[in-house]
Amino acid sequence: MALQEPSPSAGGPLPVLCAVPEPHVEESLLARLADRRNGLTVVRRCVDLPDLLAAALAGTARVALVSTGLRRLDRAAVTRLVEAGVAVVGVIDRTADEQAERTLRQLGVDHVVTLPPSGTAGDGLADAVRTAVNELEQRRRGPHALPRTTHTSGGTDTAASSPLDAGADPDSDSDNEPDVEPKPGRVLAVWGPTGAPGRSFLSWHLAGELATTGASVLLVDADVYGGTLAQYADVTDEAPGLVAACRAANAGALDVARLAGQARRLQLTGGASLSLLTGIGRASRWPELRPAALARVLDIARRTAATTIVDCGFNLEEDEELSYDTLAPRRNGATTAVLAAADEVLVIGSADAVGVRRLIVGLTELRETLDAQGADPVVRVVVNRVRGSRREQREITTALARHGDVEPDLLVPFDQDAADRALAAGSPLCQVAPRSPARVALDGFAAGLLPEVLVQSHGRGAGRRRWQVRAG
Repeated sequence: MALQEPSPSAGGPLPVLCAVPEPHVEESLLARLADRRNGLTVVRRCVDLPDLLAAALAGTARVALVSTGLRRLDRAAVTRLVEAGVAVVGVIDRTADEQAERTLRQLGVDHVVTLPPSGTAGDGLADAVRTAVNELEQRRRGPHALPRTTHTSGGTDTAASSPLDAGADPDSDSDNEPDVEPKPGRVLAVWGPTGAPGRSFLSWHLAGELATTGASVLLVDADVYGGTLAQYADVTDEAPGLVAACRAANAGALDVARLAGQARRLQLTGGASLSLLTGIGRASRWPELRPAALARVLDIARRTAATTIVDCGFNLEEDEELSYDTLAPRRNGATTAVLAAADEVLVIGSADAVGVRRLIVGLTELRETLDAQGADPVVRVVVNRVRGSRREQREITTALARHGDVEPDLLVPFDQDAADRALAAGSPLCQVAPRSPARVALDGFAAGLLPEVLVQSHGRGAGRRRWQVRAG
């Protein structure tokens, strides 16, 4: 078959990259692509994954056809193809089992086509390719322009399956109740500017407060500069569960049961418990937290717990992309991926002159980052280490309103003694110092997380945002 080298223009046949190593599958696929009525033309038959990525980054095509036989195909590679503007469509042979389609979907390939026997019409290949291209164009124009959809020919749509509710058996057969769609859990990202304002402190103790209400809670340490949640929980064996979960997600092997197996189950007094995915103990291991894989972990986390709390790193810079001619590893990509996936972002700052200024500047950077990603989570502002003076509290509130156009949703009193005792015991404040002023404030805040709905209203003039609370 003669291969052409057309530019990926809007008119004419869609240029396609073919990366299907299985000879019989590739032969059947190329025979169908030779039919000009499909509106598709093969510009390159890629021998391996690096060849496919190079062709995609060169801008020669708009679609990549891949199969499970492509060695080293993982979620990160699929993400790179999409970021290069190349839609990805999976191709499987009619003799393949369901695992082949499931693997492709777990790698992030939303469109999978099963090729029927040669000479049979109606395989849906052209339709799947056009649908994938149109959806990618819509997402590139606006990340929330289209809901996630899938296309299959004769297969089961596993990517659109309902999330499991908290406490459900991951191995149970959900097909017995097809009309029941458990509500997916939510993701709360805890972020704050540089200066150790207490991101891990808030994450740990807030998780404890929510867990004591009986809600299922998954706590994730995604700080790429060195997480400390394992120390808060007194976990001596700091095997990074999040790294293992990201590896499985990148390989398309992560599911609810496997994620639950990577998390530590921590028992609290009174019968409460929470799960913890420990992070990287050494900052040099940050490349193991790939953004695409981490996003998949959070997607699965919604099916394992009612609330997933993620402790993020502080840095939002993405200057790495300016230093390379090609896609480069992004240390802060994990943080921005969490923020993009979050339903709510808890922004925490320290109650001193330097901390308040950093919080105001950090809020501006956060808004710019969320806008660039097309994300629109609920944002709540928390001020930590507040002394008991009402005057100081009024000054903090006034400064945030004047310079940041926000009002703090929570002021956490400074109680070093209670914090030290909780850290030494490896337990949340609610277990060690229930009458601590800091614990009382966190308790009230946690109680308001579920019934209250935060709405975002846009101010006029300067275009700044104000986050307000409305009773639900």
